[in-house]
Amino acid sequence: MVVRRRLATGGFTDVLGDLVQCAPDALVVRTRRGEVRVPTDEIALGKLVPPPPAPRHPRGT
Repeated sequence: MVVRRRLATGGFTDVLGDLVQCAPDALVVRTRRGEVRVPTDEIALGKLVPPPPAPRHPRGT
């Protein structure tokens, strides 16, 4: 999933990974760098994204 998060500076950032926990006050997303807690009042939007495609085999082998 991807969660677009509002920053205190006025911008946005995305958190991409697997949803680990969903509570009324926050989401926890497991990213490549570890688990990230996103408070619900910082969430601008969120959506499910498909998994990455499987690696392709090189041509000619």
